[in-house]
Amino acid sequence: MRATRFATEDWSALAIGLLLFALSMAALAGVDLLGWSAATQVWLSPGKAVSPVAKAYGALPGSASLFLTYLLTLALMTLGAAGLGLHPGRFAAAFSAIFWMSWLCWLAGNNAWIAATPDKRAAFGIPWSLSLTGEAGFIVALVAGLAIGNLLPGVAARLREATRPEWYVKTAIVLLGGWLGVQAAGARGLATAVLFRGFAAIVEAYLIYWALVYLVARRLFGLSREWAAPLASGISICGVSAAVATGAAIRARPIVPIMVSSLVVLFAVVELVLLPLAAQTFLAHQPLVAGAWMGLAVKTDGAAMASGAITEALVRAKAAAAGVHYQEGWMLMTTATVKIFIDVFIGVWAFVLALVWAYGIHRDAGQGVSAAAIWERSPKFVLGYFATFLVLLGLVVARPDLLEAARLATAETNVFRVLFFVMTFFTIGMASNFATLRAEGLGRLALVYLVCLFGFIIWIGLGVSWLFFHDVLPPRIG
Repeated sequence: MRATRFATEDWSALAIGLLLFALSMAALAGVDLLGWSAATQVWLSPGKAVSPVAKAYGALPGSASLFLTYLLTLALMTLGAAGLGLHPGRFAAAFSAIFWMSWLCWLAGNNAWIAATPDKRAAFGIPWSLSLTGEAGFIVALVAGLAIGNLLPGVAARLREATRPEWYVKTAIVLLGGWLGVQAAGARGLATAVLFRGFAAIVEAYLIYWALVYLVARRLFGLSREWAAPLASGISICGVSAAVATGAAIRARPIVPIMVSSLVVLFAVVELVLLPLAAQTFLAHQPLVAGAWMGLAVKTDGAAMASGAITEALVRAKAAAAGVHYQEGWMLMTTATVKIFIDVFIGVWAFVLALVWAYGIHRDAGQGVSAAAIWERSPKFVLGYFATFLVLLGLVVARPDLLEAARLATAETNVFRVLFFVMTFFTIGMASNFATLRAEGLGRLALVYLVCLFGFIIWIGLGVSWLFFHDVLPPRIG
């Protein structure tokens, strides 16, 4: 039994997320409290896979950094578990196993042969890779969790005390807001025309995207609202974060947004291969249209930025062959600007959907919904998302000299955000079984994604990009 009305995973996620955020904010005052936390990057040599996130702690071995990160995460989550009425000892033991297995999945997914995008292969000296970006770690974690849940049910049962995917993902979303706040503030220094056009483009594209995907999923394929809403957000906004935030906001079962997120990562690889080549062939004379198209069409942050970088290299090379030399960075900048504005919509749309579900979908016929009920149903993690977003956005806008310190602060919280995300995927896998997934019709879900993505998402993104960016050219060299 809960001790108080605040002893819920929602409130606990808010508190833990805000505490980590507060610790990171000390960097803005020149006191680096979390710089030792362990960042995992794309790697070929295991010894170079992990290092402290801040250069000031560069002398600290990666293994020590990782162990300290584990200890802090364990302490915070065990305190939270005690507040939720769980047994601290059993939770700590189960959480430790989940933490390390999840991190090993993340490490495996970041191997260069799996994660390196085409623009990064030369740096690793490899001729090919799967180009899945580091988010491949999420898929590895899901598969590993499914294997344990279905083939080793005894192990899954022993870890049940800490198998709490909704708690982990809500904590991650709180931390996401700060990162987006810094990205949005940093974009203020870009060209005004690109900023305005990028904002207008994503508003128009997103409002069209979401409604169409939801309609197709519901009317043509007969998916339930529980599946259709996270799918529409995953395709319309930024994929993984949007799908899981929407799922939590409408109180969908955790497996729903996670399966959508896995599809997002897999389809992003296809887009990463095809769209830059199409842009070089057909949009070499409209480079900023090509850059915006990558941001509107490719649905994960890593794949979108990689697509923008590849597109810029291909388009600039083709233009240079014709005697036109564009200044470097403008196409990638356009991709990044559009993607940032899309990501900012995550919290807004999660809150809107929470209200729609409370007032309409879950309301009993003929009964009103009180303000207290709306507050009870509203996702508290979204409040944390907005708080961290607005705090860092406001600080950096007021004090531009804090931008680099703010980037360090969010890099530190990103370490924990990624950990919470990968544990979400792993624990959802453990809590699911293959028979249930088959019954849910996951093949049909993939078909909806395929139809929407190649049927109209890519083409609407191209049309909106053309509408706002045609004949807007980067500066020429010389």
